[in-house]
Amino acid sequence: MKKSSAGDFFVLMHMNIRNTTSKEQMLKKIRQALLQKKENPHPDFEDSQLYFDEEDPLDVTFAREFIAAGGQFVYCDGEISLVENLIILVEKLKISKIHVWESSIQSLLNHYGFPFLANEEDFEQAEAGITGCECLLARNGSILLSNGNASGRRLSIYPPVHIVLAKASQLTMDIKHGMNAIKERYGANIPTMVTTITGPSRTADIEKKLVLGAHGPKQLFVFLIEDRF
Repeated sequence: MKKSSAGDFFVLMHMNIRNTTSKEQMLKKIRQALLQKKENPHPDFEDSQLYFDEEDPLDVTFAREFIAAGGQFVYCDGEISLVENLIILVEKLKISKIHVWESSIQSLLNHYGFPFLANEEDFEQAEAGITGCECLLARNGSILLSNGNASGRRLSIYPPVHIVLAKASQLTMDIKHGMNAIKERYGANIPTMVTTITGPSRTADIEKKLVLGAHGPKQLFVFLIEDRF
């Protein structure tokens, strides 16, 4: 049997190195890095602020960020103002098939004679859906929704126009405060769907061209009703 020479051993080691996959090389680097203890290069990172403190009131902050994200904001100083602005909007959009499934909103609109569809009749032809929300998140102009009410999962997604009725008392600074409000409201029975909406549905997946309404409503409105008098 032929004995291996030093040269043969060098060639074998060289071949083993060349056959090492990029994944193995990456894992080796990670193991080496974990073995080398280094001081934290950013010791103040955890204490640094992610956001600057807001100087504006919550409603102003929300309206600014919501409009910047493509939403349309309407301030209402009471119920009459709300209904008047809704009438102006539906006449402007020339829509009539408006679905409302939450009993509290139905009662409000019935009181002022505003027409709507209270069930799923002709839902496939729905032109707009009016829903409530859990909270408004001022920091980034988002709406916190859940399926904990009669609007469920569909009414805020399917119609091309989504109208959210919210009270000023539902304004919170960010998602942390919003989730705390949900926990206080539902306790251990947190809804199976909790989500945020930031502006109308949009995508740029197709040829990198921005398309509105691809996966949800093309237009998003928030009617903020003042209730803090």
